[in-house]
Amino acid sequence: MLHRSLSPLLAMSLIVAASGATASPGAPVIAIDTGKVAGSTDAGIASWKGIPFAAPPVGTLRWRPPAPAKPWPGVRQATAYAADCMQVPFPSDAAPLGTTPSEDCLYLNVWKPADAKDKLPVIVWIYGGGFVNGGASPPTYSGAELAKQGALVVSFNYRIGRFGFFAHPQLTRETGTSGGKGVVGNYGFMDQIAALEWVKRNVAAFGGDPANVTIAGESAGGISVNTLLTSPMSKGLFAKAVVMSGGDGGTAATPLADIERIGVNFAAEKGIAADDPKALEKLRALPADTIADGLNLANFMQRDKPTYHGPYVDGKLAIDSRAAFAEGRMHKVPVMIGATSADIGGKTGYMVAGARSLAGTLAGHGAPVYAYRFSYVHQANEKPGAGAGHATDIPFFFDTVAIKYGAQATARDLGMGKAMSTYMVNFAKRGDPNGAGLPVWERYARAADAIMDFTANGTAVMGKDAWGADIDAASPTPAKAGERR
Repeated sequence: MLHRSLSPLLAMSLIVAASGATASPGAPVIAIDTGKVAGSTDAGIASWKGIPFAAPPVGTLRWRPPAPAKPWPGVRQATAYAADCMQVPFPSDAAPLGTTPSEDCLYLNVWKPADAKDKLPVIVWIYGGGFVNGGASPPTYSGAELAKQGALVVSFNYRIGRFGFFAHPQLTRETGTSGGKGVVGNYGFMDQIAALEWVKRNVAAFGGDPANVTIAGESAGGISVNTLLTSPMSKGLFAKAVVMSGGDGGTAATPLADIERIGVNFAAEKGIAADDPKALEKLRALPADTIADGLNLANFMQRDKPTYHGPYVDGKLAIDSRAAFAEGRMHKVPVMIGATSADIGGKTGYMVAGARSLAGTLAGHGAPVYAYRFSYVHQANEKPGAGAGHATDIPFFFDTVAIKYGAQATARDLGMGKAMSTYMVNFAKRGDPNGAGLPVWERYARAADAIMDFTANGTAVMGKDAWGADIDAASPTPAKAGERR
């Protein structure tokens, strides 16, 4: 077993010297399948923001699969984020939104090196937020720094809360008689598929390689990546995956009838009876604020009578992923997977132990897996023994530490961000995070149980998981290669 560590000074030496670049008036005009878009160029990075990948899901399109975006004449300016999806913002969110939320929100963003000539690896970001909060606009999620290392980065919005995950008996009947793929309830997941289909059709026009797409997500975004890894409807849409604090890959299989009752509960709160023949029409006529109804991360699980359900197993897009992973019925692509050291549930909880369990399952079925734990804490926030909290790894993987922490960012913080983002880009390029100047990151195997720890002292250390025995002791059945807990 190799035990190598990365010093902050070595990590800092990897920083790309781009500070002398100057902004140019505009990025090239790109022709995509719905028209032409013009973005902007800054510090050697071209970007296009606010590109529609589907029609606005408003009015009669509320609670329907994403419809095709309408073509536009001339050149569409794409220099600013479009609205994040409708929600009640969570005041203490780790990545505050940069826009005012709106129901008209199905837009995406692209970053790339302005002077790139070859096909670029593509990283597609899926945000977290418990499926009730989040968006693509937070500055921490900017793809510019990853683009400086030779990647093309795409971020997009998907519907959340009751806009993204909602069922009702009348909606089920409508879906069954309206043609299409017959998927009901998981509209946020449908948006994710639509965004990936847009990438497949259009990313080559920007210089990206549609055959080399890496999907990456954290928390709800990580759970989404797990869903996409097993979904029959995502086949051929990505070649690699990064799961950050996405749990153990299991999805609760709740009957549709129970999910529908939750929608009926919500309608009843708004004075719409379950047997009203126009219930769906009346629900679609409600203002967006009424549908949001105060829902956010602080309260979405606190009501006596539930009025929101989140994602569920629909059997077509979102299948029983627990069974699928256990049986090896997933897209066997390279996967980078891990959690933070003080993640939700602690050492033996859903995030930390779950990531380790899923890493073993994936590796046991022959998928190349690179497992990690993020134990590093931004120096200004260090507290003895506290560990790295949920979502604190994001600015380090994005190399947006300076954006997140501003003047408080230390050389050690910046060095860790440069190292982690370099691993990310290397993985997107080749399905292997290793590269020159970095400690060797070995493939995960359950028998060896070796992970990369981004340690509290600012080093990257490969070695046997120090928590493995504790996690196994807390599990009713210790995991073995290819087994699910």
